[in-house]
Amino acid sequence: MSTRLRNALSAALIALACLLVPFGALAAWASYGLADTGRYVTAMAPLASDPAVREAVADTVGDQVVAETDAGPPLRPFVRDAVRSFTATDAFRTAWDSANRAVHDAVLRAVRDGTGGDVHVDLAPVAAQVKARLAADHVPIARHIPVRHTEVAVLPGNELERLRRGFTVLEVAGFWLPVSAAVLALAGIAVAACRRRAVTAISLGTALGGALLALAVAIGRRLTLADLPDDVHRPAAGAVYDALTGTLRTVSWLLVAVGLTVALGTWLLTRRRQPSAPRP
Repeated sequence: MSTRLRNALSAALIALACLLVPFGALAAWASYGLADTGRYVTAMAPLASDPAVREAVADTVGDQVVAETDAGPPLRPFVRDAVRSFTATDAFRTAWDSANRAVHDAVLRAVRDGTGGDVHVDLAPVAAQVKARLAADHVPIARHIPVRHTEVAVLPGNELERLRRGFTVLEVAGFWLPVSAAVLALAGIAVAACRRRAVTAISLGTALGGALLALAVAIGRRLTLADLPDDVHRPAAGAVYDALTGTLRTVSWLLVAVGLTVALGTWLLTRRRQPSAPRP
């Protein structure tokens, strides 16, 4: 094989490998991060202490408690303050984790089992836990909080089939895209006439892919918040987006750092091995 053909084949393999890097990272994050209940709950746990999330919970739960207990608008500020105080307790953090786990388990079970219809979750156990904790803290509204087996719809049935197809694709892509990127990169290095140059190209391409992935996450945040209904608490939604994409942002900047470091190391190694010009 001629040198020109080897370089052309190596360039094509390296370009494909670098193109797959951001998509592989995105698919792996969705497949092994979002689709794992334990990792999902861990990512969402710090939000229990986020001021924006606590404010949104105080607004939503406070209005619901007033509606359930017929307390009336005059008591709304007091109920809201009581709920806000509750969001600073360990009981709220426990209830927050339990609710997130229940919702994620329900959605994941429906996606994997192939069941039809809307996805519901019974939050009565969470409400009972909250009520018991408030009663132990002698909060006056605790005895008025109803604990009923109310099924809350968390995913419409018409969205379930589309989510199921996407989940199946992600399960396959989350493994094979990163593996394919690694195989193509190694093949590109193996057939290259100058392997140091090939390593440099892969490193710079990986860094570029990481930067594009970080940019996509930032753009996705802006578009996601812009498409939300007017009644959604945007600061809380932004905090949720940041929590869920935290690992993806870390991976993107790690790709940038590793790619640039390897490229710089290869360049320095090449400079060191170059013979110095003879002195006159």
